[in-house]
Amino acid sequence: MTKTTTRIKFRTLLSNPGLILPIGIWDPFTARVAEWVGLKCTYMGGFHLGKHLVVTEPLLTLTEVANACRYITAVIDIPLVVDVGAGFGEPLHVVRTVREMERAGAAAIHIEDQAYPKRAHYHKGVERIISRQEMLSKIKAALGARTDPDFVIIGRTDAFRTHGFKEGVERANLLFEAGAEMVLIYPNSVEEARQAPREIKGPLSYTVSEGNTFGRPVFSVHELEDMGYKMATYPTTLLCPVMQELKRVMTNLMTTGESGLPSDKMTVWRKELEDLVRLPELYKLESETIEDLEGKTKGETKRR
Repeated sequence: MTKTTTRIKFRTLLSNPGLILPIGIWDPFTARVAEWVGLKCTYMGGFHLGKHLVVTEPLLTLTEVANACRYITAVIDIPLVVDVGAGFGEPLHVVRTVREMERAGAAAIHIEDQAYPKRAHYHKGVERIISRQEMLSKIKAALGARTDPDFVIIGRTDAFRTHGFKEGVERANLLFEAGAEMVLIYPNSVEEARQAPREIKGPLSYTVSEGNTFGRPVFSVHELEDMGYKMATYPTTLLCPVMQELKRVMTNLMTTGESGLPSDKMTVWRKELEDLVRLPELYKLESETIEDLEGKTKGETKRR
């Protein structure tokens, strides 16, 4: 499937009724699983990729993000939304970011109004944001840089936390006026989260930060849809339980000498892994071209 096709798919999701649910992934494996279970869209956040590479999100480079995107979009036929942080610099740098992400196959990217370079203290809720004009310049540069009109540019503002609800709402509306086609916001309370869609004139994305220590509210999919949000992303929903399960199995092996995994299910799970990488299709191709049923090459069979 072409990159343009997945971008059209995302635009269709954006224009159709219903909440877009791109659960956060971090590599081709998790992306393929997301597609396999039936998700219509997926999302690679800086939080996800940073943890995957075992660095903090602010230390990610454009090359790392673009390469990860390229590997992911090569194995899925659903749209991928990508977090490109602050665009890796000023408007000039944003131009290159857009072009790299287009080539890497992203369906959409979001750019935030945090200062660049981003600091590790961001994870503690200590944020710095740039001026309105600087952010609007970045969004306009991003829109001017894209070569595929179906490539979606999403704005993000963290001003709710740093400057309050009124500033957050005004910045979101300015981003829409500048041409952003969705805005990602971070309300501080249940009341702000409910009020924001009433005052902001465009489709909004909400980050469901399960386990956050900032008091940021967590809502169900149905609650977000009822409030008027268009998309919801999940930075910790897969990462946290995956880490705990890895630790559990490894600890079992070290302490008991056995994994503790159910042998009857392992056979089924292994078969699912083979199906995930489409191994049956590869077997079929080899059988039709170079392998006979005994595992000998067709050339060897003829010589004998």
